[in-house]
Amino acid sequence: MRKYFSVFQRKPRTQPRPATYHTFPDPAHVVLLRSQLLSWYDREQRELPWRTLAVTEPDLNIRTYAVLVSEIMLQQTQVATVIDYYNRWMKRWPTVEALAAATLEEVNQMWAGLGYYSRGKRLHEGAQKVVTELKGQMPRTVDSLLKQLPGVGRYTAAAVGSIALGQVTGAVDGNVIRVLCRLRAIGADSTSPAVTEALWGLANTLVDPERPGDFNQAMMELGARVCTPKGPLCSQCPVQSHCHSYRKRKTSALPDIEDCASGTCLLCPSEPWDDELGVQNFPRKPAKKPPRVERTLTCVVVRPGEEGEDEYLLTQRPNKGLLAGLWEFPSVLLEEESSEMKQKRALCAEISGTLGTHLTESLFQSVGEVVHIFSHIHQTYVVHSMRLKDGDIQAQSENAQWLSRSALQEAAVSTGVKKVCVVFPELVSKHRRQETTDLKKTQTGCSEQRRQAALPQLLLQDSQTGILMELCVRIPHGASPCA
Repeated sequence: MRKYFSVFQRKPRTQPRPATYHTFPDPAHVVLLRSQLLSWYDREQRELPWRTLAVTEPDLNIRTYAVLVSEIMLQQTQVATVIDYYNRWMKRWPTVEALAAATLEEVNQMWAGLGYYSRGKRLHEGAQKVVTELKGQMPRTVDSLLKQLPGVGRYTAAAVGSIALGQVTGAVDGNVIRVLCRLRAIGADSTSPAVTEALWGLANTLVDPERPGDFNQAMMELGARVCTPKGPLCSQCPVQSHCHSYRKRKTSALPDIEDCASGTCLLCPSEPWDDELGVQNFPRKPAKKPPRVERTLTCVVVRPGEEGEDEYLLTQRPNKGLLAGLWEFPSVLLEEESSEMKQKRALCAEISGTLGTHLTESLFQSVGEVVHIFSHIHQTYVVHSMRLKDGDIQAQSENAQWLSRSALQEAAVSTGVKKVCVVFPELVSKHRRQETTDLKKTQTGCSEQRRQAALPQLLLQDSQTGILMELCVRIPHGASPCA
């Protein structure tokens, strides 16, 4: 009895299976949904370059590589933004071998402005691994894609495997999460383990074995264009008849006998149905954490270049971390425990070391602030400028270079740096206008003080002579007797 109890205690606990309300228990419904969705997709799909290539490219290696590039680019980035980047990338590096031969600097330069820069670096690392370790052959299965390529997760492996290789597997991205949660009224936190596994189970159940790549793209297309986060077009949905949340929207005033009634379901919402939201009750996500607030002291160091064009000093970020390997204006993160003056001294010392010359803080000119929002950081660049008269000053570090304004726009720099570069002339002009205004106010105020202080004395003297009175009258308005 003790032995049995001990074994019983050690048995692994298993998650309860989802209630049938949240699944597709009838195979006939699955077949019908596949047919309806794929028919809609065949009529309505957008023409996208990676889709065209996936259909027309006979070389399996190139096809897998091309689909991988598109999926990595599409992570956290809208389709409209990706198209131009994808076309330029594939024109320059049409094969995995071509990408592997590129430098990280070239990759960062091509990726500049697309955001989430580590994606480009991982894609480059993956290409080099394929060439050096896999004999130039892209992985041929979902499992090998997941295990052998850096930066490839569960979704990316499934998407590439189904679209490029014809592997029968579902693929769950943000759009598919929304579609499935609404179809099956899954209202628990969509990031929870229970919901995640349930959604992958649904996706693998629904995927069409004859057209797995098209089916997965159809699900994503449906989420992107019809079953949208806000303002979903339910009347245009090809699978509306399968949607629990749409039916619930129509009959919310009455209890639905088909609702999940298990009482302990891990997929049901913890909050009551909101009639005003309708199908937008699903999916439910945890509240987003507010972005981290950072302030960075940045100095735009300018020197006269050839043919009268200014050149700007840029330094390279470390190869790991945020914006790894990209170029930026010399900068230091402003820390709460350190004063801005102390940080300014540190930045001045860093620039002096980079240029191999002694600079003083008095050369810094404060010009304003530029705000740039990353996905998780609210960044404020506290911008200063420093103009050097000597155009022959060279960067003494291999991680520093001088670039003209036009070259800077084409370099591997972040969107935040480009934003600083674009608004920098206006910031300088605005600062100079403010300085001029302040100077005039100071001069006017000083002159008025002098006039008011002198006037009683002049009037007193005027009672004795008429000469000083004439001098008082002729003091020009706005002149600065303090100078």
